Amino acid sequence: MEENTAKKKKKKLSERSAAYLLIAPSLLLILVIAIWPVLQSFYFSLFDLRLSDPTKSEVHTSYQIDLKRYLDNYPFLQGSIDKELRNTQGETAQQLNSIKEQLNQLDSSLREDEEIQERYESINEKLINIEPVLDKESLIEIERDRAKEIQETIQSIYQNVKQLEGLEDPDAVKGLTSALTDVVIKPNFIGLDHYVKNFMDKRMWMAIWNTVVFTVVSVAIELVLGLLIALLINKAFFGRGLVRASILIPWAIPTVVAAMMWKFLYDGQNGIVAKLFEEIGLVDSMASLLTTDIGAMFSVIFADVWKTTPYMALLLLAGLQTIPKSLYEAAAIDGANKWKQFFTITLPLLKLSILVALLFRTLDAFRVFDLIFVLTGGGPANSTETISLLAYKVLFAQTNFGEGSALSVVVFICVAIISMLYISLLGRDLLEDKK
Repeated sequence: MEENTAKKKKKKLSERSAAYLLIAPSLLLILVIAIWPVLQSFYFSLFDLRLSDPTKSEVHTSYQIDLKRYLDNYPFLQGSIDKELRNTQGETAQQLNSIKEQLNQLDSSLREDEEIQERYESINEKLINIEPVLDKESLIEIERDRAKEIQETIQSIYQNVKQLEGLEDPDAVKGLTSALTDVVIKPNFIGLDHYVKNFMDKRMWMAIWNTVVFTVVSVAIELVLGLLIALLINKAFFGRGLVRASILIPWAIPTVVAAMMWKFLYDGQNGIVAKLFEEIGLVDSMASLLTTDIGAMFSVIFADVWKTTPYMALLLLAGLQTIPKSLYEAAAIDGANKWKQFFTITLPLLKLSILVALLFRTLDAFRVFDLIFVLTGGGPANSTETISLLAYKVLFAQTNFGEGSALSVVVFICVAIISMLYISLLGRDLLEDKK
């Protein structure tokens, strides 16, 4: 008896191990494609990473000294001071000699380090021969106390230079000294500062509000219109195939092309749709569509509804075709009219299809970017700027990769919350294990 139980347990364990091995590639794929980019974005959001700032263009977790920047300025600063000394006397000459002595001491102290000395000669030779110097070669890690000591010396030199008067070429001396202040690179780890800053920024909350308005209004209209279209093309009538094919045309057009097309149609001077809306009294003037807050939001929602309603209709049509016709026939025999059949048979059995359609379209609408980017660019006055568009502007227009990554993580969190809400409110059965 005990032997049989042990065999059963061993067999069950073996089957479980085989099952884990079978799903391992899928889990690995999910980890690489879905989880890893999010984790990477979160990691970069913890740093003050800016492509426009050479001292912050990479992730730095320790203090470093940039020898290339140092050797790009130090010899010329020495030369400029020598030139000024030849034409200056009195107190200014004494100050220049003092500054020169500080520079010499700084240079000597740097050369005392063996690693810096070795790189020093190599980089200096490359700069003299006008050869490229790689970042890996130029940047050397140093201790925190040593970095602060170097930085304080350079700041002292800079303050002394700022007080100099009567120089022949003050801009050269002061400019070269100012450039030396960036030689020491500090760690750019800032923790959650980007998130704190964004949560206190009105622009981010305005972008989220615009995204929510766009998502709720457009998806609601698309659901109603998509369901009506799905019910219509689910019926048998002459030319049904042609109608089904024709409704796919808006969905088949690339979003960027559709957005450009609607931009011409909304044009305040020659747009056909703008003229039509003005004629029927929907807008005061043709120019109101893309130049006012409400007009611009209405325009992007209208264009999105036109383009993605067919997608919603097709998803719901697939659900309608799984409902057995015998249920309607039985309901009709029992005296149920069409409305009662719709609310007691169609809607309940279409629940999962509606959930899937709403989930896909809501997530897609919440991440909207290309349609609004081409149609309005987020304007006027950021009235149509969504959270994805704001993240793009911060990331690429401002080259602020740290803050842009933080906004991308915010988008991911919002999308995850929306997904969980849909599943918890409408489709608990979707995730339950069916044994």
